[in-house]
Amino acid sequence: MTSGDQAAGKPTVRHAAFDELSPATLYEILRLRTDVFVVEQRCAYPELDGRDLEHAARHWWIEEDAVPVAYLRVLTEADGTTRIGRVVTAPASRGRGLAAHLLHAALTDAPRPVVIHAQAHLERWYRRFGFVISGPVFDEDGIDHLPMRID
Repeated sequence: MTSGDQAAGKPTVRHAAFDELSPATLYEILRLRTDVFVVEQRCAYPELDGRDLEHAARHWWIEEDAVPVAYLRVLTEADGTTRIGRVVTAPASRGRGLAAHLLHAALTDAPRPVVIHAQAHLERWYRRFGFVISGPVFDEDGIDHLPMRID
């Protein structure tokens, strides 16, 4: 499924369940996440956590030349809360508002409440979308994070 208006200069937002992803798109999404979170940010953690496969998981991305350059994942927690995570933009595509466009699209579709574990230095960026801090700072893989939510 897609949304957006390429003619008006807005990026096309795509979203799909895991089994709707083509092998090539899945590969590029996983490569983007690994390149940024594991390599660039030097976080040695299990990027493939099994949650991508969940029935309710939705993968949202913006691509250029058939390659995802911005991505996020939407999950449903056991209590019904929506969780957004793995928000990432390729280094060469940063500074163009792609992640903001993608997050806005995903939030439009997401049932409330929505929670995230935001990297602490991005607190103000997430506040722009209505997120508020919902707990203390915590360390995740050597990076300070904040729990945030929208009700």
